[in-house]
Amino acid sequence: MLDLPGSGRHTVGEGRDWEPSPAPVGRVAYAAAHVVADPLADNGPGRPAAVDWDATLRFRRHLWSLGLRVADAMDTAQRNMGLDWAACRELIRRSAAEAAAFGDPSRLVACGAGTDHRPEAATLEEIVAAYAEQVETVRGAGAGVIIMASRQLAAAARGPEDYLAVYDRLLSQADEPVILHWLGEMFDPNLRGYWGSTDVEAATGTFLDLIRAHPGRVDGVKVSLLDEQHEVRLRAALPEGVKLYTGDDFNYPSLIKSGSHALLGIFDAIAPAASAALAALDRGDLDAYDAIFAPTVELSRKVFEAPTYHYKTGIVFLAWVAGHQDHFVMINGAQAARSIVHLAEVFRLADAAGLLPDPDLAVARMRALLKVHGAA
Repeated sequence: MLDLPGSGRHTVGEGRDWEPSPAPVGRVAYAAAHVVADPLADNGPGRPAAVDWDATLRFRRHLWSLGLRVADAMDTAQRNMGLDWAACRELIRRSAAEAAAFGDPSRLVACGAGTDHRPEAATLEEIVAAYAEQVETVRGAGAGVIIMASRQLAAAARGPEDYLAVYDRLLSQADEPVILHWLGEMFDPNLRGYWGSTDVEAATGTFLDLIRAHPGRVDGVKVSLLDEQHEVRLRAALPEGVKLYTGDDFNYPSLIKSGSHALLGIFDAIAPAASAALAALDRGDLDAYDAIFAPTVELSRKVFEAPTYHYKTGIVFLAWVAGHQDHFVMINGAQAARSIVHLAEVFRLADAAGLLPDPDLAVARMRALLKVHGAA
């Protein structure tokens, strides 16, 4: 029994014993994975990121064991919010090397390539060069490439033609099909007006023009705008063979069911349920699919509530209470980004979704956190 601030008295359930599921067949599913900070390092705001590599890689093995692929060095790993390029580069190298033990690294892990290591990049040429450097790092490690949205390009671009000029260069140089990432401003306010317009439909037109101009160079698009109807329309407009990887952490069950693939931060936290739901979809058991995913949606919407970019705190908190890591410390001091009331509700909803595999451990850790906050 716990007294949860904002939720009242709560008795934790017995947990759910999730059966291991094979990799999904009908959908490609990536979990965007978090990093585990070194709890004894100086991981305060503005400090170089210090990562616990053993725990970080252990969590990736957990995801692969459930049949999920891993999207690494993305915003879930605190990219642009504490994970600096030195740590990103090492994460990419280590994650791809670890994936080799499970199969083809280019299939099992895809990593973000951006321009964040060159914050001073101000011209299109400098931005292309910055992107190219990170793409080379990812490909050199043997991982798939996700071309991330660039804060530097968002600041420098004068209109859609500048976005097309940069991405045309990148796609023309690609030696393997890449994933393009359209990250909405709710995840990063610096990306407002990406693709050259704050009008989403106009931006979508530019995005589609780019993809159509490079047949065979784009494996898929990862769209994180939290707009279900827009995603459905975009998916229908994509050229044949180009996948839509949903990044909608509010509406993923219906979008995946109707045809989207997945590249989701919430899959980090709900990996056993996601694996089981996708297995049910593969065997055509839509009732089981809906029943498994249904309780995870309220959890996800809580984790990703505004300000959405602080969702990483909930993701790491859930990894801690579920026993996947030994502490609740984050790089950049981000464990302080959500209130105890928020985390208490996340805990309750995770329990309702059957995502606390060791209830006694979860209760002990939640009680310790409550005590630190003066709530127990």
